[in-house]
Amino acid sequence: MSAGSGGAPRPGGAPRPGAAPRPGAAPRLLLIEDDPDLSASVADALAGQGYVVRTVATARDGLTAWEAGRPDLVLLDLGLPDMDGTAVIRRIRKDAATPILILSARHLEADRIRALDLGADDYVTKPFGVGEVMARIRALLRRSAGPGGDVAGRIVVGALVLDVTGHVVSLAGRPVELTPREFEVLKVLLTHAGRLVTHGRLLRAVWGTAYSDESHYAHVYVSQIRRKLAAVDPDGDVRGLIVAEPGVGYRVRGPAGR
Repeated sequence: MSAGSGGAPRPGGAPRPGAAPRPGAAPRLLLIEDDPDLSASVADALAGQGYVVRTVATARDGLTAWEAGRPDLVLLDLGLPDMDGTAVIRRIRKDAATPILILSARHLEADRIRALDLGADDYVTKPFGVGEVMARIRALLRRSAGPGGDVAGRIVVGALVLDVTGHVVSLAGRPVELTPREFEVLKVLLTHAGRLVTHGRLLRAVWGTAYSDESHYAHVYVSQIRRKLAAVDPDGDVRGLIVAEPGVGYRVRGPAGR
């Protein structure tokens, strides 16, 4: 089956509009890709892993399918025939936090940063291995669902706990003394654990839009946070918790719970 604007979900059954994922239910994915061969190949591979996949070939059909079915995750090509894929990101982000994984032939760092700044959660360049896409999807779905069972008002990543309400941080049960600004930086990164947070996104969230291009602020504060975490738990693996993607931003390893 080739991808098209009327592509039916695989392996079957139309998505229920506005439905939240049920425990044990197959995740519903929307693939917006105009290359029919690539679309069919990716959709078949995903269906083989138990996902319900709907394929469309244009941005307009993608937005229609998204609004009708509210999938659990969107895979999006940027070079669509009717409009740029970034318009799809903008539209989805007006209403929802649905995970968006970009699959694009655009290799320039500027294109990647722009898509991520607009609200995409991850970015894979073509050509890509299906195994890598599968791994990215699993990570985004874990982050979106959350492990459950955590105390409200907390963000937990491994042994690191950030209490949003109390404005306190602990690592392996020991307190971590952070300044208010360091706390806000860490909160943004942990809230998006498992996802890439661009410098611009982080700066706007903590300092405001006037500081969007001041990437050195992010470097300094992330360095201070890393140092303080390592001082509290020098024998732990916290040194690799916040991973830098040079020229782009930061990613906290693993999904966060609340």
